[in-house]
Amino acid sequence: MPYGTVNADVIGTSVAGSNLGAGNASIMKNRIINGGCVIDQRNSGASVTPTTDGSYTLDRWIARLSQSSKFSVQQNAGSVTPPAGYTNYLGVTSLSAYSVNSTDYFQIGQYLEGFNVADLNWGTSNAKTVTLSAWVYSSLTGTFGGTIFGYQNGYPSYPFSYSIPVANTWTQISITITGPTSGTWNTNNNGSVVVLFSLGVGSSVSGTANTWNYSTLYRSPTGATSVVGTNGATFYITGVQLEVGSSATGFEYRQYGTELALCQRYYQLSAYATGIGASTTIIQAFFSYATQMRVISPTVTQTGVLTFTDGYSINPVQSSASLGLNSSTYNLAYIQLSNFSSLVQGKVYGINSSTNNAIAFSAEL
Repeated sequence: MPYGTVNADVIGTSVAGSNLGAGNASIMKNRIINGGCVIDQRNSGASVTPTTDGSYTLDRWIARLSQSSKFSVQQNAGSVTPPAGYTNYLGVTSLSAYSVNSTDYFQIGQYLEGFNVADLNWGTSNAKTVTLSAWVYSSLTGTFGGTIFGYQNGYPSYPFSYSIPVANTWTQISITITGPTSGTWNTNNNGSVVVLFSLGVGSSVSGTANTWNYSTLYRSPTGATSVVGTNGATFYITGVQLEVGSSATGFEYRQYGTELALCQRYYQLSAYATGIGASTTIIQAFFSYATQMRVISPTVTQTGVLTFTDGYSINPVQSSASLGLNSSTYNLAYIQLSNFSSLVQGKVYGINSSTNNAIAFSAEL
C-alpha cells in the first residue's frame, strides 16, 4: 500500500526478520539523520525563509525551491504539541497564495550519503525494499506527495503519495518502495539517495504515483496538495525514518550526542579557538572539528562578528569579509583571518564569541 498506519510498538527481534533494517534494529536502522528534528545549529529555533534553492534549514533538512520566499521553516513552528514520544518537529508555513507554474517545485527533505545507503544495493538485481515513515500534520487535507530519486542524475525517480485525512491532527504515514534495479547510486561519500516531501509541484515535473521512472525526475505525484497555494497553510513533520524492509517499525531514537555528531559530519560551528598573530594584520588559527567531516575541504564562512581577545582586551574585532581556509584534513582546519590592524606578530589571540558569532564549516551534499 502507498500509505498506511505504522505500528510503532512492534520491532522484530529476530535477525532474520525483514523489519530489522540492515540486520540490526539498533545500528543504522534509520538512514535519515535528525529525523526527530532535534538539532538546529544554524537557527537555534528561529524562523527562516529560504530564498535560494538548496538552502539548509534544520540540520540535514534542505529546502528545494524554484521561486524564493514562498514558505518559511522553523523548528516547532506554531507551537503545537508533537506526537507522543517526540519533542520537536520541522514546521513549514506558506507565505502567500502562490499559483504553482508547470515547472515549479517546493520541497523539504534530505540528501543521503552513499556510505550510509550502500547496503541497499540499489541499481542491482539485489536491490532491497525500503519503507519511509513519518508523522505529518497540516492545516490542509487530501493527498500529499514526495519523491525519492538518484542524487547523481535526478533519476530513477519514485513519486510517492500519502493521505492526511484530518486537518491539524498528527497522522502517521508509511510508504513501502521496492528497490530500483538500475540507475546510478553512489556508494561513497558523495550523495546517493534523495528523499523529499513536496509542498507544491508543477504538472510537468509530476508523474504517476508509486512507480519508478528510469529516465525522468518527477518531484511529486500528479495532483498532490499544494501547501504554498494557500496563504498561511502549514505542514509539519517529525519522526522521519527510512529503513530496509517492507513495513515500518518503531522510530530509532538516538542519544542527543550521537545525533549531533551525525549532523556535524556535514555542518558544525566553532565559537572558540586560539590563533597566532602572523603579522600586524593577519591571525592564523587552528580548529579541531568536533567530528570528522564528510570532505577534507569544507566551505568556511562566519556568522555575525568574531571577537578576538589577547587576554587583556576584546579588540580587535574581525568582520565577515576576511576569512579563508588555508588547508585542512578530515579532522583539522587551518584558517587565516585578515584585515586587522595593530596586531603583535607571534602573540596569541583567542576567539571569544558565541553560537551567533562563530565560524561555520559546511560539508553538505
